[in-house]
Amino acid sequence: MIKSELVQKIADENPHLYQRDVERIVTTIFDTIINAMAEGNRVELRGFGAFSVKKRDARQGRNPRTGESVAVEEKHVPFFKAGKLLRDRLNES
Repeated sequence: MIKSELVQKIADENPHLYQRDVERIVTTIFDTIINAMAEGNRVELRGFGAFSVKKRDARQGRNPRTGESVAVEEKHVPFFKAGKLLRDRLNES
C-alpha cells in the first residue's frame, strides 16, 4: 500500500472528512515521526510497533565490481520493530 492508497482508504471509511484533510492528517503524522527520529527519539505506536534510529559504525567495505577496499562512513539508519499485536495478526492461521 502506498501513501495515496492509505489516504483514499481512510477517506472512504470516513465520508464526513474531506480527502484533502485526510491527506494533511496522514502527512502530518508521517512528518512528526520523521522529525522525532531525526532528533534521535524513539516513536512507539502501541500494537503496531516502534521506530528508532540505529548507529552503524565506520568500516571497511568492498567495491563488488572492482574488489578494492573502500571506507564506509559512520551513518544512522531507521529501524522498525513490529509490536506484538502486529506479529500475532501476521501469524494467524
